Amino acid sequence: MQVPKEMHAMVLNEPGQALQYRELPVPEPDSGQVLVKVHACGVCRTDLHVVDGELPEPKLPLIPGHEIVGSVVLKGANVESIEIGERIGIPWVGSTCGECRFCREKKENLCDRPLFTGYTVDGGYAEYTVADRRYCFHLPQSYNDTDVAPLLCAGLIGYRSYRMVENRAERIGIYGFGGAAHIIAQVAAYQGKKVFAFTRPGDLHAQQFARRLGSVWAGDSTENPPEPLDAAIIFAPVGSLLPSALRATIKGGIVVCGGIHMSDIPSFPYRLLWEEREIRSVANLTREDGEGLLALAPEIPVVTETEVFPLKQANEALDRLRNGKLQGAAVLTME
Repeated sequence: MQVPKEMHAMVLNEPGQALQYRELPVPEPDSGQVLVKVHACGVCRTDLHVVDGELPEPKLPLIPGHEIVGSVVLKGANVESIEIGERIGIPWVGSTCGECRFCREKKENLCDRPLFTGYTVDGGYAEYTVADRRYCFHLPQSYNDTDVAPLLCAGLIGYRSYRMVENRAERIGIYGFGGAAHIIAQVAAYQGKKVFAFTRPGDLHAQQFARRLGSVWAGDSTENPPEPLDAAIIFAPVGSLLPSALRATIKGGIVVCGGIHMSDIPSFPYRLLWEEREIRSVANLTREDGEGLLALAPEIPVVTETEVFPLKQANEALDRLRNGKLQGAAVLTME
């Protein structure tokens, strides 16, 4: 296809400001990169942390977005594993050094010199973007563009969080029932786990949503579950939930913090941590996580709940996410 010289994009000029709809030059792929025509881009809570200034030192000006679905239109030098016209997914981890101890140990999510899509390099709130071929995923053909987009971060970070507890937990609490939770609840229920969903106090709509996706119980985050938990995953960026999750978890249980940002955790008595309870955080994703979830999701099949917005309405989508008014995940389309 003929690639235009200009494209439209939503641009962050300064944290805390609304994104601006602008016309920009289409980027050119360097060696090892592909140019992708974007079809859809999910709106992730991490985008909100970047836009609101809760993550430090973003590239500015910046095109946010890291749940990108598109087709390859140009290849830079040394790209052999991806073909022109192929539909691919681009995640949060945009590039890694391949040389540090973490990369050598296949822990590239902890790379010392990473680049992050839509944070330290431009992302997918645009009609075109470039991507490192090493971090492009082949996508299941059974999903359309908008339905597969949330799997590329909400799904992948959720899946990495879930992998930390799946072999040691039958009763799993999920705090914050948004984009990641609505995907992982389906995975856990499919594998025979009992899912207990915790939502904002009084959010009966989200609680009903959680039950529909396989949760055996859903209630306010201020409540205790009807059974003690073997493990809990916290997706909401609310530090005060950690003591609550520890309180609900059995001896030897684990609490996983599944977000890139969380408000300060208040002090809590040591007795909540005692008896060999564990607290873990999740950092980014590995390619193994991506390949695992994208193979598993069609088997279940995971059904993503999406609200679709045109590119120009990215600020509205972010605002709805900020105020807890989304069910499932928002996705931007370029049509």
